[in-house]
Amino acid sequence: MDNKAIIEQGKAILGIEFGSTRIKAVLVDDKGNTLASGGHGWENRLDNGIWTYTLDDIWSGLQDCYSDMLKDVKEKYGVTVTSLAAIGFSAMMHGYLAFDKDGELLVPFRTWRNTITEEAAKKLTESFNYNIPQRWSISHLYQAILNGEEHVPNVAFFTTLAGYVHWKMTGEKVLGVGDASGMFPIDINSGDYDAKMISKFDELVASKNFSWKLKGILPKVLSAGENAGVLTEEGAKLLDVSGNLKAGIPLCPPEGDAGTGMVATNSVAKRTGNISAGTSIFAMVVLEKELSRVYPEIDLVTTPDGALVGMVHCNNCTSEINAWVNMFKEFYELMGQKPDMNELFTKLYSVALNGDADCGGLLSYNYVSGEPVTGFDKGAPLFVRTADDKFTLANVMRMHLYSAFAALKVGLDILFKEEHVEVDEMLGHGGYFKTEKVGQSFAAAAIHAPVSVMETAGEGGAWGVALLAAYMAGKAAGQSLGDYLSNVIFAGNKGSRMEPTEADIAGFEAFMDKYRKGLAIEKAAVEKL
Repeated sequence: MDNKAIIEQGKAILGIEFGSTRIKAVLVDDKGNTLASGGHGWENRLDNGIWTYTLDDIWSGLQDCYSDMLKDVKEKYGVTVTSLAAIGFSAMMHGYLAFDKDGELLVPFRTWRNTITEEAAKKLTESFNYNIPQRWSISHLYQAILNGEEHVPNVAFFTTLAGYVHWKMTGEKVLGVGDASGMFPIDINSGDYDAKMISKFDELVASKNFSWKLKGILPKVLSAGENAGVLTEEGAKLLDVSGNLKAGIPLCPPEGDAGTGMVATNSVAKRTGNISAGTSIFAMVVLEKELSRVYPEIDLVTTPDGALVGMVHCNNCTSEINAWVNMFKEFYELMGQKPDMNELFTKLYSVALNGDADCGGLLSYNYVSGEPVTGFDKGAPLFVRTADDKFTLANVMRMHLYSAFAALKVGLDILFKEEHVEVDEMLGHGGYFKTEKVGQSFAAAAIHAPVSVMETAGEGGAWGVALLAAYMAGKAAGQSLGDYLSNVIFAGNKGSRMEPTEADIAGFEAFMDKYRKGLAIEKAAVEKL
């Protein structure tokens, strides 16, 4: 069947992901081949000290993204989308969207980027003997309780961004297990929230006499392949303002961007891992066994089918690089030229390969916002050098690319050097890896292991959740998620693999030695500025 017929007959599958700076829609066939795509750019805003997106941002962005995808379909195939085989939604994990019994949002959406829950995260980590990061949904809820916020007694349901969108599309208050594992700890044996920790939380807040118990306000947990409801008439109208999309389409469990990144890179099996590097950066390694102790730098989450994953998440990655590239764009324009931004990014990334392995002694911190892995609740981007350092364009760009990876390396060093976790390879995806060989070679040097970038890596999380929707739609095959990805989606997929060089490893370690010592400089910048 040709692509036009697949779309006309409602056999195409749609995946939509809400990223930090872009909402993306990808339409695929049942083998994961991309048929069409669309996008919408958006930005979080700092409102009364809270990083947030408004509900209007969410819905107008989703509708524009879907409309953009329809436009691509029309231009390529000349057809109208009226039905689909399946739909999947994904979004940035964590954060806090709390609703009352009437479904009204109680406080503005608190995204993963906020570092305002330190007290709650610390107390929950101690109580559960399990690392509870600041950005997790349960940290936000408990901090609101500790703060005595007025809305808390009225909470009837709280969820993530993906869970919220899915709820409005289907009426179902559910989450995929991967996304749920960033709300509250999961018992990997039961595939549900950890019952003992649920009880401990209820005991912690018992004196408040809330009308709710924690289990009753959390979304139901589902695993990859399970049906998570169907598109309602209301949902269809919310998604497609043209009114052509019909209700009744099945949806897969909504997932977080971490899980869809694992799917998009075929790294859901043990001894595999992936690095997602864009506005934020995180690495996930599927573990063979539990860690020996609790580490505040390491989150324990799950794959979309419930396997234990060690995750290092850092709030900052490419934003500071983008700021410097934009400065070079301004220089171009000052000289009367109109830059091609793709070419500008590619050349500035590529020149970093000509820099010294240790960046010539240059040092920077890309902390646009706080960075909990290194102990910062606020950030101040910083570039520092001595008069003796080698201040060249190549070293500056290499320094920024190292800096974008450095906080992540602090956490990964715990997994690889202290816990002796072994991986056969790590798979990279996201904007950091877009320029051939550059981010890939630096990442390999940072983790002392091979890093591969698949040909499909640029498709990202929207493609990953489309694959989860396809997996659900074709579940009759009876394969595990890992087997499905290997046998159906990635069979014969070629990627590029890079081994680290000894010189690059030594250079990155030298940079990290200075980076760790220089954290005191960054601390002073945050305090004084």
